[in-house]
Amino acid sequence: MLSYIKRLKNKIKAGMLIEMWQEVNWMKQYVRRYWKAIVYYIFLGVLGTGMGLSGSVASKYLIDAVTGYDSTNISFIISVIICMALGNIIIKAVSNRFSTKINLKVNNELQADVYDKIMSTDWEAMSEYHSGDLLNRLNGDVKIVAESVLGWIPTLLTRLIQFFGTLAIILYYDATLAIIGLMSAPVTMLMSRMLMTRMRNYNKKMRQVSSDLMAFNEESFQNVQTIKGFGLINYFSGRLKNVQKDYVSKALAYNKFSIIASSFMSVIGIAVSYATFGWGVYRLWGGYITFGTMTLFLQLSGGLSNGFSALVGMVPSAISATTSAGRIMAIVELPREAEADINSVRKIENSTSNQGLAVRLTDVDFQYRGREKILDSVMVYARPKEIVAIVGTSGEGKTTLIKIFLGLLNTTSGEAKLVDVNGEEVTISSATRKFFSYVPQGNTVFSGTIAYNLRMVRPEATDEELIAALKAACADEFIINLPEGIHTVVGEKGVGFSEGQSQRIAIARAILRDAPILLLDEATSALDIETEEKVLQGIMSYGKTHTCILTTHRLNVLRVCNRIYQINKSKITEFTEGAYAEIAV
Repeated sequence: MLSYIKRLKNKIKAGMLIEMWQEVNWMKQYVRRYWKAIVYYIFLGVLGTGMGLSGSVASKYLIDAVTGYDSTNISFIISVIICMALGNIIIKAVSNRFSTKINLKVNNELQADVYDKIMSTDWEAMSEYHSGDLLNRLNGDVKIVAESVLGWIPTLLTRLIQFFGTLAIILYYDATLAIIGLMSAPVTMLMSRMLMTRMRNYNKKMRQVSSDLMAFNEESFQNVQTIKGFGLINYFSGRLKNVQKDYVSKALAYNKFSIIASSFMSVIGIAVSYATFGWGVYRLWGGYITFGTMTLFLQLSGGLSNGFSALVGMVPSAISATTSAGRIMAIVELPREAEADINSVRKIENSTSNQGLAVRLTDVDFQYRGREKILDSVMVYARPKEIVAIVGTSGEGKTTLIKIFLGLLNTTSGEAKLVDVNGEEVTISSATRKFFSYVPQGNTVFSGTIAYNLRMVRPEATDEELIAALKAACADEFIINLPEGIHTVVGEKGVGFSEGQSQRIAIARAILRDAPILLLDEATSALDIETEEKVLQGIMSYGKTHTCILTTHRLNVLRVCNRIYQINKSKITEFTEGAYAEIAV
């Protein structure tokens, strides 16, 4: 039984080490990218270490000179000590400034890389992660990895040089003292090996609970109106305390583990220090060494033990870095969004001009992972100059259809195509998203000016073009009365605007893009009937030839629609003219 447990434990350790090795390999791409900066940082560290050791040796000769053993060159020795001390200060300042600049650069570039990969990740795969968790990985984990890319290798090499340099000096003067100073090495090595697995487990737990806390806070702030509206402040305060309690529990467990481990190593360090001190006193008492050599021993013996402990102490930082790297890898290695044939996309882009594009779904099936089929043999066709409505009760799959049109979701089977006036076809994917303008459900106004909200889809648009888009969306009537007009700054989620006003700004943004196909996902739900019809007319008359597809549950909209599909129990039925009354509101 004991042998089985031992073998199992070895397998676990081997698996952990393999996992860490994969994470280190992933970090290498950034190490290679900044190898010149790393070499320069190593040079500064080695130079500073050399000056520190030289200063210690010079101190030995100064004390010997003062106590009468060798009174020559006192001025020179003092000059060397001062130069070494000042040089060390300058090198530390330069190194600190350099490392800060490079760390910021590495952090920003790594964060940008991870951000871009998250944004291009398959929609369904990304939805398995909470947005708060993604934020924590993008900020907290990226920062840890970025600091390790520049700092870990130079620090390791610098401490190795410091350790072996100190060992060489002590061996030169007294080999026995060097052996005493290394007495803690076997114990430290054994402890680090025993504690490595526990350190990694604690790091993973701490990073996860940190993500949980950020996720809770982020979600609370996103839904603060609902929380206040239902009087749930006390309820969510209680939930926050539970999340904090879990965080505190894991943090204290990690802290207890760290205290026990560090206290044990401190006891070993004190024992070694006393032993080296005793040996030095004995050698001084016997007349074998000078006062200067004794001072050197006191400086270097502690440094030898501490240097080795510092090397071993890099294990937790390495574990923390690889743990964070693993959490980032889990995100960036998610499947990317599918792209259609780029040449076909370009061909349609060049040929469509102002002629418009049709959207065609043929025998499309779709189901989310682990759930029942949402769409079954769906057939939808929308032509240029048409307004096509998709109606149905909540949860039937209207928004899923919109995501398929946008290439956010891939069909389980069947075909989703765009067709130009010449009959050229291209499969819908992330590459065809450029042909769509989109107004989603809810409030999608960003913090910033109204002009900024509109220009994000067309940065080169003039003020006159912005106003024209706002007029088409019936939004100019309230924006014109604002103090700064389109340059008025609005808060997050368009604070201060009604739901209908926010919807009209979002519609104006979609209109301004002037893409061949416009998708409206319950985008006019907050508008009155008259304004809704005006907006739809404005959409179809603005700019290029449009194909408009909207999801709705309001009967009045259907009067201006050319084609109506009802989705019910995963099936879609096309309604003929005059059958509108049969559709449930």
